[in-house]
Amino acid sequence: MKTLSKVTRLSLTALALGSIMTLTSPMAFAAEFVAKIGHLESDQQSRHILLEKVADLVKERSGGDVEFQIFPQGQLGNQREMTEGVQLGTIQGTVAPAAFLGGFNPAVSILDIPFLLPADADKAQELREGPFGRALLETFKSKGVVGVALWPNGLKNFTSNKPLDNLSDLGGQKFRVMDSKILIEQFDALGASAIALPFSELYTSLQTGVVDGQENPLDTIQRMKFYEVQKYLVVSEHGAMEDVVLFNPAWWDSLPENYRDIITTAFEEVVPELRAHKAAAIEQALETIKQSDINVRVASDAEKAELRAKMYDKSRAAYIERAGEDGEALIAAYEKAFSELN
Repeated sequence: MKTLSKVTRLSLTALALGSIMTLTSPMAFAAEFVAKIGHLESDQQSRHILLEKVADLVKERSGGDVEFQIFPQGQLGNQREMTEGVQLGTIQGTVAPAAFLGGFNPAVSILDIPFLLPADADKAQELREGPFGRALLETFKSKGVVGVALWPNGLKNFTSNKPLDNLSDLGGQKFRVMDSKILIEQFDALGASAIALPFSELYTSLQTGVVDGQENPLDTIQRMKFYEVQKYLVVSEHGAMEDVVLFNPAWWDSLPENYRDIITTAFEEVVPELRAHKAAAIEQALETIKQSDINVRVASDAEKAELRAKMYDKSRAAYIERAGEDGEALIAAYEKAFSELN
């Protein structure tokens, strides 16, 4: 048998030791708790970018025991499929627009009520993290999922092919809304009518005059090029677009309590960065929109207060009619918290 040289023997020994160190290194082991988390936005948008930040924080603070695998842009299905997947445990989590969850949990439709959140972003975050926000998240328990956090995702604004110079201009106009009784009542309170249409049909409906206008955050208006087929935009910021962070209860309950705390804290901790990222995207979107032919104006604080006074009561009544006793309890918690913040 041919004898190995000393150099070869040393090389083989070093390779073996390196392999052993790799196998025994903590980073070599798979995470004990893995969560597939799906959402609808692209990997360039605020929701995904901050989800990745949360994943990094959770992995670091759990010593690698908890790993989030993030799947953007509907890779795991549409929102209904992802929400049902979280219920069934085929996926472990989703970050879902609250507006898509009303059929699943009517209580969450409270977020459709116009001017629900304080205008001050810090106070709005206090509302999310305080007794009202916790009560809202608690309503998901009976639906077979765990609500962990509320995330801001922008504010809606009005666009139309008819003037939006003052409140009276809204009367008689037709607006596209998501399929929500609350949003329909919101426009009825202004003397306008609302038509529920799929989002995929909105651009063509604006272009052909099926509806006069619509409501969406500025970055959505810019990204979907709605401003190309609209003549007027008023930055009204009248409706909140909120995300709800949901997890599968069996997976969540399998975690040690300190890991659940790490996850909840991470989702809350990144909100300032999420807000800043979203604000930058909205500012950039507004600059792009302003370069087009659309007429842009910003609603005054007095006008917003007048809009809230006109829309809140009818939208509130529509919500309670739909959400029943749960809705009444949640409204009471909200109005108490809102009054304390203002």
